[in-house]
Amino acid sequence: MEKGAWTGIIEGRLPLEKLYSFDAIERIALVREGAPARIVTVLVEEMSITRDRLYRIAGLPRATIDRKLRANVRLDPDETERMIGIARLVGQVAQIVRESGNPEGFDAGKWVAEWLDRPVPALGGDRPATFMDTADGRGLVSNLIARMQSAAYS
Repeated sequence: MEKGAWTGIIEGRLPLEKLYSFDAIERIALVREGAPARIVTVLVEEMSITRDRLYRIAGLPRATIDRKLRANVRLDPDETERMIGIARLVGQVAQIVRESGNPEGFDAGKWVAEWLDRPVPALGGDRPATFMDTADGRGLVSNLIARMQSAAYS
């Protein structure tokens, strides 16, 4: 894991999407450390959404996270894991687009934010955002993105 990964992300020296390339041991260390609450602001900016919308997607209580933002403290492991899961999804999409050959002008964060709110046939017509509040749900959505890349989408 890159030393000071949270600091690098918060200060903009390390792209948020970098979290996608971290292995499980690195992610576990980040979860145990706890994300600075300011990761919420980074995600909001990256995805061009409101904090309230991010809270709804992640299934987080607004009052609790806003209090942590004001106090400039770290999120707890569950909150951190939810933020990492959303950030990893942005990174996954960015990587897919890079591998496809022409990422110029593509905004992965904004695309993910919009896509999360669209009904998806492979999810029984549900919106992917409705699954992002649990680890299994985030895995399901990530697998769906991977299937889209390999054209095994249904």
